[in-house]
Amino acid sequence: MSKNRALAGMFETIADVLEIQGEVVFKVRAYRKTARILDDLAEKIDEYLKTGKMKRYDEALASIPPGLLEMLGIPGMGPKTVAQLYQELQIDTLEKLVAAAESGKLDGLKGMGKKKIENILHGVELMAAAGERMLLGEAMPIARAIVDALQEAKLVSRIEPAGSLRRWKETVGDIDILATGKNSQKIIDAFTAGAWVGEVIASGETKASIRTESGFQVDLRVVEAGSFGSALQYFTGSKDHNVKLRDIAKSKKLKLNEYGVFRGEKSVARKTEEEVYKKLGLPFIPPPLREDRGEIEAAKEKKLPKLIERSDLRGDLHVHSTWSDGSATMEEVAERATQLGYEYIAIADHTNSLRVFGGLSEKEMRDKMKEVEQLRKKAKGIELLCGVEVDIKSDGTLDYSDKVLKDLDVVTASIHSGFKGDEKKMTHRILSAMDNPYVHIIGHPTGRLLNQRPPYALDMDAVFEKAAETGTAMEINAHYQRLDLNDVHCRRAKELGVKIAICTDAHHLPDLDLMEYGIGVAQRGWLETADVINAWPLSKLRSFAAAKR
Repeated sequence: MSKNRALAGMFETIADVLEIQGEVVFKVRAYRKTARILDDLAEKIDEYLKTGKMKRYDEALASIPPGLLEMLGIPGMGPKTVAQLYQELQIDTLEKLVAAAESGKLDGLKGMGKKKIENILHGVELMAAAGERMLLGEAMPIARAIVDALQEAKLVSRIEPAGSLRRWKETVGDIDILATGKNSQKIIDAFTAGAWVGEVIASGETKASIRTESGFQVDLRVVEAGSFGSALQYFTGSKDHNVKLRDIAKSKKLKLNEYGVFRGEKSVARKTEEEVYKKLGLPFIPPPLREDRGEIEAAKEKKLPKLIERSDLRGDLHVHSTWSDGSATMEEVAERATQLGYEYIAIADHTNSLRVFGGLSEKEMRDKMKEVEQLRKKAKGIELLCGVEVDIKSDGTLDYSDKVLKDLDVVTASIHSGFKGDEKKMTHRILSAMDNPYVHIIGHPTGRLLNQRPPYALDMDAVFEKAAETGTAMEINAHYQRLDLNDVHCRRAKELGVKIAICTDAHHLPDLDLMEYGIGVAQRGWLETADVINAWPLSKLRSFAAAKR
């Protein structure tokens, strides 16, 4: 508790210093608020750390029906709405909420229009979907932790994630892992006894299923070393991809299954995936492409794309700093980007409309430009670019004047409010932004948050056509909660000649490592280095930006 109080005092002192220095008001307030919260809650935190319980928390939970908290999980449903429904209609479960919405009982309640009722029902659907599928960025660390632990225990000779996780699908139903080793029972025992286990669902000699503490199911299969390749191909999927492969096998009078490729009873390929595909007359098809979207036909014609890799990227063009709502200074961002091997990094902070997130006025942006110039003189091995994430307002105009935008290296324009407009209005906003000669990239173009918020209504073909016409790139936002654009849109953008920027939208230094999820989307969208502007040398990137102006 004394440490929390000490921290509160330190945050209060920081606020005092910032105020003396004339720092922007929102930063001073943020530190004072943090100090107040730390001080007020110190005793409760200390109680929890000592006992593992908090009396006030237990009292709060006991004071309301548990279903009300579940209702708070509906995207867009706040405490006021939950309280209103409970007090006026005694709705205290999701089931009662859905029944009331479908029967018309919500009609006429204050603030409860037709659109809001539709959003509530859609939100319940999203909750159900979220309960069934986990985000890629939640699943991948769990799979890696298990794989690393079993490798470190020296129990496995080969081990790989499989299923939709290996195909880098944006959400996965469960985590599939495939392993082989000398003693399958020891592998199973180590898996079911691991720190990741919340509950053992089933356990046998060669297969086990567990549920993690967070509720995710993980399945482990131990297969024979000689058939690891065919098993990995089979359990990676997708189902539709595998059906096509079996059809090819049949046409060659072969049989294909998880144990290998067979001619009669004799195995002719099974040790590696490459062997399996080669026996079917195909080159190796990378897992992210295995969705039966033309990859088999392209493989037959030797026209598979040379997919972009993480190592191909030369920089990140959308990173936030302490100038707005990021937690790292520009110098810290540059240092981390250098460690990642980047040639350039663009600091793209928010603009005036997003003052709640530290958005900068035009004058503050000018001050930031000066600091970038100073840091450029100090930075070694990396070019620091002065960028911005300028807000696209409801009428399609931008939050900054062209006088400021023209002096920035990289301009990303994004929508951050008014998501419920109709398709015509939302499309107009994006198209108008792309007409601006100083806008280089459209950030998180559809505005979705996976399992939380659906994309807003857009005519995507009209957006891509305008992007191609104006030379505007579209962003793959690599944060695993967004992955926006999605893979299907990336493929369509490529077909229309639209360039892509894969960016992390990082607000904290660890977020810079989320780039791999954007790469996964890009690979599923068949993208190559020529399609991605931040896979280009800085000189070519600058030429791309200048061409629009």
